[in-house]
Amino acid sequence: MKLRIRNWHIAGTVFIILFGTILHFVYEWSNNNTLVGIFGAVNESTWEHLKLLFWPALFFSIFEYLLIGKYFNNYITAKAISLYVGLLLIISLFYTYTGILGRHYLAVDIAIFIISVMISQNIGYRIITSNGKVSRIGKIISLIAIIILIIAFGLFTFNPPQIPLFKDPSSGDYGI
Repeated sequence: MKLRIRNWHIAGTVFIILFGTILHFVYEWSNNNTLVGIFGAVNESTWEHLKLLFWPALFFSIFEYLLIGKYFNNYITAKAISLYVGLLLIISLFYTYTGILGRHYLAVDIAIFIISVMISQNIGYRIITSNGKVSRIGKIISLIAIIILIIAFGLFTFNPPQIPLFKDPSSGDYGI
């Protein structure tokens, strides 16, 4: 079973990287369709780039849950933790290196995305295979944590806080 879970997490890593890359461009390809903007990056802000990890990871996790995740007591908790770790890694690595170097480099940004996906998937795998038991309240909290992210990505696409995380560095705009 451990090998099967590992293979699912490898497939998930590949899916998230490929689908996330597509999500970088899909809003523009859709002629700036508002609905598509919830899922794809609507500008070059750090926040919008978090969607590239979040949505593919969420969709893959739902699919994976239906096939194997429902058999693991700690699945939802593992996915909630791995989602938050991936998002926080992107933010912290991006702002750390740009703070040190004074600017961003596309190759480093892409590497940060890939590394964050790999680490977050690995953490999810390790939690699931630990066979740790999660209480009912723990599962509910994990599900609420994921729902908060879903709401935040929808809400902040249209009404982002006026802080640097949400600011498009090339245009100075926020959100759509």
